[in-house]
Amino acid sequence: MAGVRFEALSKNYPSRGGGKPVEVIRDLSLSIADGEFLVLVGPSGCGKSTLLRLMAGLESPSSGEILVGDQPVSGLRPAKRNVAMVFQSYALYPHLSVRDNLAFGLRRSQKRTSLQQLQDQLHRNTRRLPAALRIPSHREQQLEKRIQDVAQSLELDQLLDRPPKELSGGQKQRVALGRAMARKPEVFLMDEPLSNLDAKLRGSTRARIVDLQRQLGTTTIYVTHDQIEAMTLADRVVIMNEGVVQQVGTPVEIYDNPANAFVASFIGNPAMNLISGKIAQGNFSAKDVEINGIDAADGLVTLGFRAEDAKVVERGGQINAPIYTMELLGDATMVSVRIGGALVSVKADKNYRANIDDMVHISVPNKICHLFNPQTGGRIGG
Repeated sequence: MAGVRFEALSKNYPSRGGGKPVEVIRDLSLSIADGEFLVLVGPSGCGKSTLLRLMAGLESPSSGEILVGDQPVSGLRPAKRNVAMVFQSYALYPHLSVRDNLAFGLRRSQKRTSLQQLQDQLHRNTRRLPAALRIPSHREQQLEKRIQDVAQSLELDQLLDRPPKELSGGQKQRVALGRAMARKPEVFLMDEPLSNLDAKLRGSTRARIVDLQRQLGTTTIYVTHDQIEAMTLADRVVIMNEGVVQQVGTPVEIYDNPANAFVASFIGNPAMNLISGKIAQGNFSAKDVEINGIDAADGLVTLGFRAEDAKVVERGGQINAPIYTMELLGDATMVSVRIGGALVSVKADKNYRANIDDMVHISVPNKICHLFNPQTGGRIGG
């Protein structure tokens, strides 16, 4: 196994209109530890899939270097990089069985003479004949054992002779994972592998991926736009926007202490509430909002807090505004108000009931508040 390093990596594409090149990734430096599960997350077009394609060798960087262990790999062909990629579309071969799909990459990676290839093909063609008529091949027997082990770990051993068209979406995804596992690569690359599955199947497959990665200990780089996947799968999360890393940290670090307003607005369901206002003598004020005891210099700020940290109270809240929307979530009721142009939400008790336009009082203690610079978006203070 091996760690991965991106050193001052950039990727530009020529402009179609003859203008400046389009910067997809800008001067990205990042170290991934051996055996780490790293998740890249960000909005569409932020550069996360491009970074994965650079790692796989499907694209070439404009500048910078990629290292697997201590070996630079930017100049190597994809087949020489010892990485395995799982695609969003599964990319299974429809004319091959599950068994042969699992074996495809492993078989292609073996160096064999023409005579050995013929012997291996004859072995596969005669493996169902009586023992006396089978053509032996030690290479194919070892490969078959590896495929059987992978199939059992993914509960595919009863499906090995089926073609992909007879599989469900979840089964196809497991075949794609198994094909990557069979090669025993130094690095797994996964590009939104669960996006085609329904919600229930995504949950169970997430758990399976985490368990397999822990068992194998293989360095894994996983791309998603789904923050739930990012928060539940990752040892560390990388938040990207417009080709630039916004924050790197554990899921808890990023959720509790977002580095800037973009991260605060991207991570969380619902996202962190952000209110534009001003501080004067330790008091934050905006339309329908008054929060005292804010430890910051006077001036314009963006104040943020999580919906679950605030509370609906009978009277005397720091936010007092008419209800804009209500959503019954089962375990809670999401109550939202409009503050300026922002929608501000709080989780009330599941039995809370009120009508649209009723006045709601929301308690927002100053200790739960985060402050951001309204121009740069950067975090203010700790």
